[in-house]
Amino acid sequence: MADQTTPLLRRNWWRSRLSSLPFTGSLRLKTSLLSELGGSVGDLGTYIPIVLALTLVSNLDLSTTLIFTAFYNIITGAIFGIPMPVQPMKSIAAVAVSEIPHLTVPQIAAAGICTAGTLLFLGVTGLMSFFYRFIPLPVVRGVQLSQGLAFAFSAIKYIRYNQDFTSTKASATSPRSWLGLDGVILALTCVSFLILVTGSGEVVEDDEDEDRNDRRRVRRRLRTLSAIPAALIVFLLGLILCFVRDPSIIHDIKFGPSKIHILKITWEDWKTGFLRGAIPQIPLSVLNSVIAVCKLSADLFPEKEVSATRVSVSVGLMNLVGSWFGAMPCCHGAGGLAGQYRFGGRSGASVAFLGLGKLVLGLVFGSSFVRILNQFPIGILGVLLLFAGIELAMASRDMNSKEESFVMLVCAAVSLTGSSAALGFGCGIVLFLLLKLRELDCFDSCFGRSNDETSLNP
Repeated sequence: MADQTTPLLRRNWWRSRLSSLPFTGSLRLKTSLLSELGGSVGDLGTYIPIVLALTLVSNLDLSTTLIFTAFYNIITGAIFGIPMPVQPMKSIAAVAVSEIPHLTVPQIAAAGICTAGTLLFLGVTGLMSFFYRFIPLPVVRGVQLSQGLAFAFSAIKYIRYNQDFTSTKASATSPRSWLGLDGVILALTCVSFLILVTGSGEVVEDDEDEDRNDRRRVRRRLRTLSAIPAALIVFLLGLILCFVRDPSIIHDIKFGPSKIHILKITWEDWKTGFLRGAIPQIPLSVLNSVIAVCKLSADLFPEKEVSATRVSVSVGLMNLVGSWFGAMPCCHGAGGLAGQYRFGGRSGASVAFLGLGKLVLGLVFGSSFVRILNQFPIGILGVLLLFAGIELAMASRDMNSKEESFVMLVCAAVSLTGSSAALGFGCGIVLFLLLKLRELDCFDSCFGRSNDETSLNP
């Protein structure tokens, strides 16, 4: 123009370029950077113990697992746009570590591939979406409640008793000492810190009432506290204590990733992996890794609809790729989603940050990082797991009738007693159908006719 000039390079040209890239909206921060970073470590209370146990017992390559799960985190964060977790397949891990003989790495991979193939089939054919639409909500809430309480019970054991992850059992005769760098007092201090900073995990909203200055002042203070990445601070404290507890681990660190190679899986490995690992894992993956995750994400992020088909296909594709290279079988878990949301994760950027951290650790430290994790204070892991479990269990508070609560509590009780989400799910479905049967016209007319006949013919 004659009276003005246009700069050749706009100041915000890079922002427009970034916003035009695919999946950029999914990775855009919904809260502060510190809150997203705090939420990124919300599920490590589950991730670290299982990975450590598989590494020590089954000789799982930690570097390969870190690298592949890092890519899983980044990709799922970009696709789903919520802090979608990437967690170990717990049933396979429990069988691999606790049963004798222990599962080998090829057998673990075979179990993961079989489970992934099943979930991929259910997702592609649309059967997973069918199950998601027609499974009663009280039954899903019962599974969530049982999983949340199971996490909380394990967390209390982590805090109170010394742990041997090679046997996956708490030593009830060996209580944890009160003092020390992994003592009960340290864990209770971390619990108190998290409660003071994050409270019960509620979202603090603005108060527009000008007449209530005291209340607005309290809300302003609570918003300031909630911006502190409390979980990240606690996790970093645990990493520092690793080197304080055993300074010699510095000399055992070797830089560089492990060599990635394709596993050789024999027919015997396929048979053992499917029978011992995949069969108990498939029901848990369908319920907790897909259906419960979708229900919970609808509660936490109603504006972001996550379909059961996409989640099921995501789990299938992840393991059909990574398991062939010896990476730990992974899935999405409702407990991890609850934990990351509890500590501030609100977008896909939260898990993307976690993925970047895993990628750096896997490429720089490789498998020698297991030496550091072996010294991580178990009590602090218990603290993180406790809050994640309670947040998942609290998702069941939306039952509106005594009938729904009845189904939910029976399902949760059976799941906890039998240590099987599939068993609790089956009992919950049967109970729900029996209660609905009482309301059918044919059922009522049958009993009503017999009562009328009795009254006419005394």
